[in-house]
Order: sequence, then structure tokens, then C-alpha cells
Amino acid sequence: MKIGLISDVHATVEPLREALTLFRQNHVDTTICVGDIAGYGEELDQTVKVLIESKCQTISGNHDIWYLSASVPEEKKWIKDFFSTLPATLDFSAEGKQINVVHASPPDSNMKGIKLLDEHGEIMPDRKAQWSKNLEKFDYDVLIVGHTHQVFAERLGNILIINPGSTKFNHTCAILTLPELTVQVFPLSNKEPLKTWNWSQMEQMYEND
Repeated sequence: MKIGLISDVHATVEPLREALTLFRQNHVDTTICVGDIAGYGEELDQTVKVLIESKCQTISGNHDIWYLSASVPEEKKWIKDFFSTLPATLDFSAEGKQINVVHASPPDSNMKGIKLLDEHGEIMPDRKAQWSKNLEKFDYDVLIVGHTHQVFAERLGNILIINPGSTKFNHTCAILTLPELTVQVFPLSNKEPLKTWNWSQMEQMYEND
């Protein structure tokens, strides 16, 4: 089974379309968006329409929740309706593996992100040790997250934790293959993938979590 993974599309439609085309070419069985459809970009209408048309399984991120409390014109209310239906997490089994999807971190946080990489895209051992301890009682084979604009597939104890990165900022998407638990990251927008984006801002957010 192949699962296409995207996150933090941030109202920018072309990288999203490119990722979905890539998933079709690679014959994925299902696609998951790990939240933050809104924010930063200016193409929210088109982005939401593409997600709906693609039947992508989508959860909410912090920017999507913030959008729900914003004042929008009548013609944008359908976007709020869409966001209001999104779950905070996904929890399912496939090919004998238990999988959990959350925007930032378990059980249902959309703000306390899992940041494992330094500004050079290298694993920080102290962060890996910290999150390994935090997830000791987390009874899943795979944890899929977004939020931090970092790209990694790292084993923490018995858990494979995956962040496909932001289609907008990291220029990446990923495919998870089960039951092998292999992850392939793909570049988007003819740009060099960035393992970590805007590290200093994300590090400040980590310190404030």
C-alpha cells in the first residue's frame, strides 16, 4: 500500500497540484494532508477546491482553526464550512500497521510541533531523545506530523515518525509504503528541497511551546 503525504500547503495551489499528480503517477492508494491549508498564500479558494476534488483525507492545522474565527465575506463561507468538518487527527490501520496523523504532536495538538532538525537539516540528538521519551507510551507503528516545516522520516524507539514538509516552503511531499515502512521524499516546483525552513522562527516557537 502506498500513502501520499502532504502538509502545510498554505493556500498555494501549484505545488499541491504537482504533488497530487506525482501521487497519481506513483499509483498511491490514498492521500493525506496533515493540515495548514490556510495561511501565508493567496490561493485558498483554489487550494481547498483541489483538496476536495482529489478526495484527500485532510486534518486541521492551526492556520485552519484560526481561519474559522476570522471574518470572511459571504462567498467565502463555504471554506469555513469545509474547515469546520476537518478532524484534529486520523487514526487507522493499514497492512497490519497502526497509524496516527496529527498536525503538530499527539494526542491532538496543532501547535506543539515536533522539531528534530537543526538549521542545517541535521538531527539534533537531544530533541530526538526528548521526543523518544515523550512518545514511549504511544502505541502506534507510524506517526505522521507537519507544522514545523521540517522534512524527516526518523525512527524513535518503535515508532516511525514522518514529516513530509511543506509543499510551499520545503518544496516537498512524500510517499509512505506499507508494510515495508519505507518513505520516499519528492522535490516540488523544480526547487531544491529544504529539510528545514525558517529555522530561527520555528525554534522560537519551540521554546514557547
